[in-house]
Amino acid sequence: MRYISTRGKAPVLNFEEVVLTGLARDGGLYLPESWPQFSHDDIQSLAGMRYAEAAAFLLQPFLGDSIEAADFHAMTEKAYTAFSHEAVVPIRQMGANDFLMELYHGPTLAFKDVALQLLGLLYDHLLARQGKRVTIIGATSGDTGSAAIEACRGREAVDIFILHPKGRVSEVQRRQMTTVLDANVHNIAVEGDFDDCQAMVKAMFNDHDFRDSLAVSAVNSINWARVMAQIVYYFTAAVSLGGPARPVSFSVPSGNFGDVYAGYAASRMGLPVEQLIVATNRNDILSRFFNSGEYRKAGVDPTISPSMDIQVSSNFERYLADLYGRDGAAVSELMARLDSDGGFVIDRLRLNDSLFAAGKCGEAETIETIRRTFEETGTLVDPHTAVGLFAGQNCRKDSHIPLVTLSTAHPAKFPDAVEKATGERPALPKHMSDLFAREERFAQLPNDIETVKSYIRERARILAPH
Repeated sequence: MRYISTRGKAPVLNFEEVVLTGLARDGGLYLPESWPQFSHDDIQSLAGMRYAEAAAFLLQPFLGDSIEAADFHAMTEKAYTAFSHEAVVPIRQMGANDFLMELYHGPTLAFKDVALQLLGLLYDHLLARQGKRVTIIGATSGDTGSAAIEACRGREAVDIFILHPKGRVSEVQRRQMTTVLDANVHNIAVEGDFDDCQAMVKAMFNDHDFRDSLAVSAVNSINWARVMAQIVYYFTAAVSLGGPARPVSFSVPSGNFGDVYAGYAASRMGLPVEQLIVATNRNDILSRFFNSGEYRKAGVDPTISPSMDIQVSSNFERYLADLYGRDGAAVSELMARLDSDGGFVIDRLRLNDSLFAAGKCGEAETIETIRRTFEETGTLVDPHTAVGLFAGQNCRKDSHIPLVTLSTAHPAKFPDAVEKATGERPALPKHMSDLFAREERFAQLPNDIETVKSYIRERARILAPH
């Protein structure tokens, strides 16, 4: 398996190199040169498999000869022992043909754990084999940071620096990051929004002297392994609901486009997917694109679903690469126009893809969806899941086809919004019950890349040779 950059100018890499590299050196994102294909019988064989077994089976083709099958299977087994539910990502029936996929049973109560628990083990394996260290730098809109820190805390070969927008994540989300006091963990509260944090991380990757001197790597979904690991639960959910004999639709709360892109990848690999519904809050660049063909930045408004308060969706570039037939020059031109003009328009004929639909959910609708879901089903859902439920009901084409909404976070991560909607304050699980009593440690820095780079240089424990 070989990996190419969306912008076509970076070196072609194998899986091991892609994991440790993160962002391509031409500023693009890596994606597989071709999609592995799974037949009807291959997909059917997943029925009854434990989640770790399904992950090993589905992801092995992406590894090429970088990791032996037995070693990788051991990693998937270890990664998913950290989840509190034996099914790892259980399905809950909400209506006659409506389901929630609970992706929040990992150690930090969010869907990011599904990928990052595995990515941490991949780093351990590959770095030990090479005898190297890395400096991981990432940006978070709320959930990636805590999941990445949990996966990397205490690891001798890794220093991790996570940037989050000051005051724009929930208090639970912040404390899940800032109360981890391991020496290799560094939290930075940036005086800006998530797009500022994400742009800063990309700029650091594109500063090759800085990147090479600190052996910088990525845990954001710019790292292909993050997206790859999320493909698995689309297959397991579909099979549990009768796939591949019948198609399944998914509604996906979307900010950075990584989670829904994993569903797109699953469809390209042979899974019968009827619809992928891109669900956004009022920061709706993605829903505007799929409904109009125009991808244009606007200001980022704080919402009660903060993990989706994003206007520049990193993984969208991977989708553009396929829309343009892997034409790196065309993708580069579009991304340059995004920087210079604030956006671009795609011809609707090129966008003629019935797989995607998209919907937007406002603040009042989010609260009402949380309230109604609790009243009708007795289930508490977080605001991001509510956005997915709202868009799913408004955008589905066929009510006879199962619709799975991805429940991306535990409601206790957003207790104020859930309590406002339902009168019920969701409790944190036992292992986090003392979260608000724990000591916090983080740095507050201005929205200035040189200041942030200096902070990282002073604390990273590596100076790699050029």
